[in-house]
Amino acid sequence: MHDENSRELYDRALSVMPGGVNSSVRAIRPYPFFIERGDGAHVIDADGNRLIDYVMGYGPLLYGHDLPEPVRAAIQSHASDGPMYGAPTEVEVELAEFVCRHVPSVEMIRFVNSGTEATVSAVRLARGHTGREKIVVMQGGYHGAQESTLVEGESGSVHPSSPGIPESFAEHTIPVPFNDREAIERVFEERGEEIAAVLTEPMLGNTGIVHPVEGYLERLRDLTAEHGSLLVFDEVITGFRVGGLGCAQGKFGVTPDVTTFGKIVGGGFPVGAIGGRMEVIEEFTPSGDVFQSGTFSGHPVTMAAGLESLRYAAENGVYEHVNGLGERLRSGLRELCEERAPGYTVAGTDSMFKVIFTRGAASQDASCEAGCRQDPDCARFERCPKTGADVDRAGTDRWERLFWSAMREEGVFLTANQFESQFVSYAHTEEDVEETLAAYEAAL
Repeated sequence: MHDENSRELYDRALSVMPGGVNSSVRAIRPYPFFIERGDGAHVIDADGNRLIDYVMGYGPLLYGHDLPEPVRAAIQSHASDGPMYGAPTEVEVELAEFVCRHVPSVEMIRFVNSGTEATVSAVRLARGHTGREKIVVMQGGYHGAQESTLVEGESGSVHPSSPGIPESFAEHTIPVPFNDREAIERVFEERGEEIAAVLTEPMLGNTGIVHPVEGYLERLRDLTAEHGSLLVFDEVITGFRVGGLGCAQGKFGVTPDVTTFGKIVGGGFPVGAIGGRMEVIEEFTPSGDVFQSGTFSGHPVTMAAGLESLRYAAENGVYEHVNGLGERLRSGLRELCEERAPGYTVAGTDSMFKVIFTRGAASQDASCEAGCRQDPDCARFERCPKTGADVDRAGTDRWERLFWSAMREEGVFLTANQFESQFVSYAHTEEDVEETLAAYEAAL
């Protein structure tokens, strides 16, 4: 592949943007390639290289880069009517009604502008609702660029994970390992009366893809209810990806008190949302005392894109298509790994997938043939990754320095490291999947 234009653009970017990028995850070594445009399930970069895209904007592009006509028409109509108003519009009411109708936990919703803003607001809401300060998070979970969750360590020894965050912020955050019942039970036994909320992804989606073990989410639900804390699901990644219109909480059958959204709920435009039980969400201003506001919240173009995207998915078999391709892709990857890299773990569900470069595991087992399900009957159960630390111990450097670039040479665009999830879109085809499997075979 030729990269002369991308290299020149990166050289220019280094002079005017820190690290030459506007999001650190884009800082691919030795330099990022620059996208010129999208085309269906593909991207074309500044040098004319055409790649099958499984980044999909880190999840929100359920339809790939060619929007269905009703979605495109709604976006164009609202954009032509005016950029924004600083006043409510009907379309934000319609999108709120749609989400409340389909997501089990959501009786009321507040739209914001990003997943980070949603989780920041959810943490503030939990503290305001309970009058408590402590927030339990999962080690390896990610909840945006906010001070309360950019922490590292474990209960009793927690520190900020970035300069610029006071130690006092970390003092109110309690990290525990995902899927570890004993750890979460111990924290509630010792500090339950201080805990405002447990904030977790229903499955880790930003540290590999890690399913909950059987009964874990149910235990979180019981513990929070027993101690008067809130259970907050961060569905910024899984929302309207896993479990279709009911989201991951519908798939796993566990209903939180509060859910945060991003990604697809805005049809690929900047968006976030906080939904949940009416008596909790109503505590946001102006109906309550917990301050939350934003000039661009409920932006009409974003609301129209989200509403028509979700309506189209509901009426046109979109989830059947993307989930079927996702299953075919994961099944094919499992077969390849069994032959070429039996220690690796194929993870994911629905339209999400990832190959995690785990080490020393037993060979793939048929019970998890379409992605690791944390099945106790699987021969790999004791060795498959169950926490963020398990994924962190995998072959990250090999993935980033060798595998990612090899896949790009084969014409496939994957997320920049082995932590972020990858996504199938409605624009992908069976031919794309077969081409992708051939690329994995060559790269592995």
